[in-house]
Amino acid sequence: MASPVYDFLLLPEFSFIGFAALVEPLRMANRFKPGAYHWRMVSLDGQPVQASNGIALHPQARLDEPSDATVLFAIASFNPLKTYTPELGRQLQQRLRQGQALGAIDTGCFVLAEARLLAGGPVTLHWEAVAAFQERYPQIAVQEDLRYTLAPRLMSSAGAMASVDMMLEVIRRDHGNALALQVSEQLVSGWVRERSDHQRLQVSARYQVHNAKVVQAIGRMEQHLESPLSGQELAAALGITRRQLERLFQEHLGQSPLQLYLKLRLERARHLLRQTSMGVIEIGLACGFATASAFSRAYRRQYALAPSADRHE
Repeated sequence: MASPVYDFLLLPEFSFIGFAALVEPLRMANRFKPGAYHWRMVSLDGQPVQASNGIALHPQARLDEPSDATVLFAIASFNPLKTYTPELGRQLQQRLRQGQALGAIDTGCFVLAEARLLAGGPVTLHWEAVAAFQERYPQIAVQEDLRYTLAPRLMSSAGAMASVDMMLEVIRRDHGNALALQVSEQLVSGWVRERSDHQRLQVSARYQVHNAKVVQAIGRMEQHLESPLSGQELAAALGITRRQLERLFQEHLGQSPLQLYLKLRLERARHLLRQTSMGVIEIGLACGFATASAFSRAYRRQYALAPSADRHE
């Protein structure tokens, strides 16, 4: 079997750690099995591309040059569509017609989706970008709880560490478990996480709280941001009284359930403001605010500026 060949498409302000997470496992695999993988960096014009951390890398080719790659991987930025053009879309479509599989890390999914290359889905991406992606591409299935997806014609990962896990699984499938474990040990990874492992820390770890009722309440809040539950509804779902719920939150978190609930809704609103083209009123409604004025007041109290001003920061 011919060795897989990867073309890593570096887009302006790409994630440097994301690129390293993809290529370093392959490099280490080659240390133990020379020639197991080949790769090169490509850019739109063949010129150096600066990552979001300011470091520039020098690609070996332009995207439109002939390639024997078996996989084309899109590595993008916090603003993945900032430099997207119809010509870029056509070149990506041409790669697919040539039989190349596609890959994307985090926001690279936006680039492939904009080029109409993700109809087969599903994909995963960083949990923070999921809402924006689903708003722009509602027809594309997103498995937001997965660290990565891996199909014959499409692979995607939620971020840098998830990409390491994904490439270890690629190595395992291509060359066996022994080589994947060797690479994992070189990375001091300790173990190979499954793709179904959650992207985010569990509620108890994120909030440093272990009371089962509080953990369950926060979980329900995160599931009902668009149509917030009342304090009474939240307590009833947990089989306790509202007074008991209030007491538990004060004891374990030092705030009321409604204070935390409001913070979660405003955090979601901020993500949508900064990552989508949704209108301010539409975002307010999507985060459980009945009126634009209520949304604006709450947002100003939390972030000390109006929603519209935060969008242009």
